[in-house]
Amino acid sequence: MNNILVAKNVTKQYGSHIALKDVSIEIPKNSIYGLLGPNGAGKTTLIRIINQITYPDQGEVYFDGKLLKPEDVAQIGYLPEERGLYKSMKVGEQALYLAQLKGLSKKDAKNRLKHWFERLEIGDWWDKKIQELSKGMAQKIQFIVTVLHEPKLLIFDEPFSGFDPINANIIKDEILNLKKEGTSIIFSTHRMESVEELCEYIALIHRSEKILDGKLSEIKKAYKNNIFNVGLTLENPKELLASIANKFEILEFDYDEVEKQLNLKVQLPNSESGTLLSYIGTKANVNSFVETIPSANDIFIRTIEEKGVFHE
Repeated sequence: MNNILVAKNVTKQYGSHIALKDVSIEIPKNSIYGLLGPNGAGKTTLIRIINQITYPDQGEVYFDGKLLKPEDVAQIGYLPEERGLYKSMKVGEQALYLAQLKGLSKKDAKNRLKHWFERLEIGDWWDKKIQELSKGMAQKIQFIVTVLHEPKLLIFDEPFSGFDPINANIIKDEILNLKKEGTSIIFSTHRMESVEELCEYIALIHRSEKILDGKLSEIKKAYKNNIFNVGLTLENPKELLASIANKFEILEFDYDEVEKQLNLKVQLPNSESGTLLSYIGTKANVNSFVETIPSANDIFIRTIEEKGVFHE
């Protein structure tokens, strides 16, 4: 696989605290990679190592096929969870300053900033001071200066924190557009709904160790538990319910007297879905028969529970 970033057996310790323990991950090029875990898991430490803010005690990090070097940071854009804008500076003045720190000329920076300010409909903010902006407005500015120099790798740490739903969707769409244009993205979060919407690959870190990683679609298949949601139309459900309960485990059920609709959640043994479908098809009209696929949040909780490390 062609990877933009590879971490091999990375360990980092601060005094007696082990922040990362033998963590290895591979970030495919042109993908959105979810770096998941509860607060304090070690995600931020790994991000700081990638950004050369700190260095691993053991292990190696490779960027675009070569050992990561300090100059590679110019090809990485980092939006930290804790924002860092100068409140007394004007928006345009600060954006220009930060863009030039990224290596852009003043002319290029102005042209790119004009494009982004128009794109996000914030052109009238240019002469406002940061302290005049709401948290969400300031985050839009920081998002722009993070992506402005068009780096190969972008790292977003809780990018939707503080945004209202409308602006969160705007930034989500921009992240997806950046991916379409060829950018590789690390998306660090503990919000599983964002993972479902954005990420193709994930790694779950907890208590300094990686406990799960891979392609999200494949992980979901591996975590399927053979539970089916079934919808049936029939007049009297009691006899059928008793019959199904003798053969399979019914987890939940309800019956709508008006619509004559019986809804079931059934746990099946492996390869028994065809048996159940054939049976109920002779007893009632089958309106739906759908296998439940675990969500990223379900997988997150289940994995941590299986490792016996659920409680902090």
